[in-house]
Amino acid sequence: MALLTDTKARNIKPDDGQLPHGGIVGLILIPTKTKGHGKWVLRYISPVTGKRRNAGLGSYPETSIAEAGKIGTAMRTQIATGKDPLEEKKASANAPKLPDFRTAAHVVHAELSPGWKNKKHVQQWINTVSEYAIPTIGALPLDQIQPRHIAEVLRPIWISKAETASRLRQRLHAIMAWGWAHGHCVSNPVDVVDHLLPQQPSKAVRLQHQPAMPWRDIPEFVVKHLRSNTEGDLIRPMLELLILTAVRSGEIRGMRWKEIDLNNAVWTIPGERMKAKHPHRIPLTRRAIQIIERQTGLHEEFVFPTPRDKVMFSDMALTQFLRRIKAPSDTPERLATAHGFRSSFRDWCSENGFPRDLAERALAHTVANKVEAAYHRTDLLEQRRPMMEKWAAHCLNKDPGYESDSTIDKLLKPARDLGIIKTKSSK
Repeated sequence: MALLTDTKARNIKPDDGQLPHGGIVGLILIPTKTKGHGKWVLRYISPVTGKRRNAGLGSYPETSIAEAGKIGTAMRTQIATGKDPLEEKKASANAPKLPDFRTAAHVVHAELSPGWKNKKHVQQWINTVSEYAIPTIGALPLDQIQPRHIAEVLRPIWISKAETASRLRQRLHAIMAWGWAHGHCVSNPVDVVDHLLPQQPSKAVRLQHQPAMPWRDIPEFVVKHLRSNTEGDLIRPMLELLILTAVRSGEIRGMRWKEIDLNNAVWTIPGERMKAKHPHRIPLTRRAIQIIERQTGLHEEFVFPTPRDKVMFSDMALTQFLRRIKAPSDTPERLATAHGFRSSFRDWCSENGFPRDLAERALAHTVANKVEAAYHRTDLLEQRRPMMEKWAAHCLNKDPGYESDSTIDKLLKPARDLGIIKTKSSK
């Protein structure tokens, strides 16, 4: 039988009879009410039910003769293997639809996020996936995602933004692992993606320490930039207190009145606000208490509230200030950072002979050795107090009896009575 041609199909009329395809048994073009239009039908005997069936393959000319032939061939192959094409189509339609990557990403994020204590991490997790992965593979069902798709997502940032790429890789792995666990795919393509990407620089090469101000330069910096604060300026006293207490930016920005015990000159940061998730006690120096006392009445919760909204300052507040005044650092062509003052303090401790234990506890560093950590049951608060007073004296370029006034003297009376803090007269 001759194959049906486009010329003949384009001229089919409503009153014409059916036209056989000629290449596929049972495949015919049935005319419709419009000249040159028809519908494809495959007639066959179901190998499942033994009954005659008519399967629609689409309309002509939308479905061309060649396309109808491909579909008909595939259906005839199913019939030859004992399957009924219409029954297979019905079963496929009723089968649960596989989630695409976009849907899976949001489901995994929603399921995992309740276990994350860091709210910033909760948002960053989905942000990186949304920015780098979803535009490329968001519409793909999980069972169609191959290692090459994962490599396509990671390649643009694999070298230039290695840390971001590594975090994104972990998040992609979690999403695909969830899909594997739920039977939506048969493997995790992220497991082998390294074979499709160049080797990243080692972490030691990538890691850049936060630029720190040399500790000998801090007294001049404090006098020049921090002691000249004007009414309503909270950034300068906040940064000065950060330097005096050697805490992290988030810890000082989130400082709350309920954490402060002025009578005993102690600031206790709860575990949920600490990097290591352990409470951290800080002995407050005389200048530290003076700074804190001057914030009284600004806000019922935060010691350093933002002037307008009365909420916690953003993580860029101190950074922008240091950039504006061009704070010098020990790293060529880079400005000092708020976090870098912790390094300044640590260097000062080492060069002034303070024990490592005291310095590390002042920084709330975790003891790496698990056996050693098990025996450390004290934070050496009172032993740290003289060290922090001397650090404050260095930062202000004064002796430890600096800045005495009646308010501070009253606040520190319990500490003096215990002999913890020495006054000028008692020296």
